[in-house]
Amino acid sequence: MQRFLLLMPYLSISQTSYSIHMQVLFGIIYHFIGGFASGSFYMPFKKVRKWNWETYWLVGGVFSWLIVPPIASFLTLPGYGQIIASTDNSVLGYTFLFGLLWGIGGLTYGLGVRYLGMSLGNSIVLGCCSAFGALVPSFFYQFFPREGKTSFGDLLNTRWGRIVLLGTILCLLGIYICGKAGMRKEKEMKGHGKNAVNQEFNLGKGLLVAVFSGVMSACFNFGIEAGKPMAEQAVNLGLNPLFQNNVTYVVLLWGGLLTNLIWCLLLHQRNRSFGDYSNTQHPLKKNYLFSALAGTTWFLQFFFYGMGESKLGNGASSWILHMAFIILIANLWGWKLGEWKGVTAQTKNTILLGIATIILSVVVVGYGNSLK
Repeated sequence: MQRFLLLMPYLSISQTSYSIHMQVLFGIIYHFIGGFASGSFYMPFKKVRKWNWETYWLVGGVFSWLIVPPIASFLTLPGYGQIIASTDNSVLGYTFLFGLLWGIGGLTYGLGVRYLGMSLGNSIVLGCCSAFGALVPSFFYQFFPREGKTSFGDLLNTRWGRIVLLGTILCLLGIYICGKAGMRKEKEMKGHGKNAVNQEFNLGKGLLVAVFSGVMSACFNFGIEAGKPMAEQAVNLGLNPLFQNNVTYVVLLWGGLLTNLIWCLLLHQRNRSFGDYSNTQHPLKKNYLFSALAGTTWFLQFFFYGMGESKLGNGASSWILHMAFIILIANLWGWKLGEWKGVTAQTKNTILLGIATIILSVVVVGYGNSLK
């Protein structure tokens, strides 16, 4: 009996360590599901026929920014409306503002994929988004410390933090390698006239749009930080911490909705495409169905991101894992769609090396976070 009592502290430590590792594992799994949703959401759009881009983008957006988020909050956070109503206006304002800025990134993301393809477009856009979204919050908390938040000093001065930074660097290296593969692809396609898969492929224009989109898209991560008081209030009310960020998404995505709505209406005016919504010569039922499916799938990325963030925290780890998984899934879809068909073996090996480097970065970030 005495020996058992002496072993109790060690058993407790072992159970705590096991619990932490399970938290990390579930966090990674949730981020993978979210990354799969984000890397796949554009696929249903490819089934839309005879609609202009702004038409199916706005229909999908209405579902992802306006309809689905409140439904998700209603199902997971009863009384979320009271939380929003009781939140300070400055918190709501900053959350909405970052959503507005992120909406610009979301718009240009669509153009980046249009000009670069699923594989390369996602790699460049999300590579920039990874770096800014993962590291900028830690710089913010370096100058404005807050309990429970990771500062850049924490990353530099702890073993786990340095490993997470190493994983971030590896992810960016993987993005660079993917970019090199894209440059080789463009030269080979032009040289052989093999650009049938993506007739709008334009590296120069696509890179400019993609980098801008990546920087602006990182504002979503800042919006989650700005709206954190709402998530904390949900936890304080005894609601499930796993879904705490869903209330933040409602306000954050209002900002994204406004940006995209204005731009799509301007395109409708310029292209005279308002009639798309009711033109019976178009397959309206299928178009609405696939656009709604794309928008709903798109929202699911952040639904599961919020679940993963509740396990790992909203530091560099969560954001870089989320982005890395999106890049991997999008590249796999790009491969399946034949975006790398007709290029040399060396170019294919280059993109595979980039993907492998990103996978390694995920493992490194996950390991570093498990040591936290």
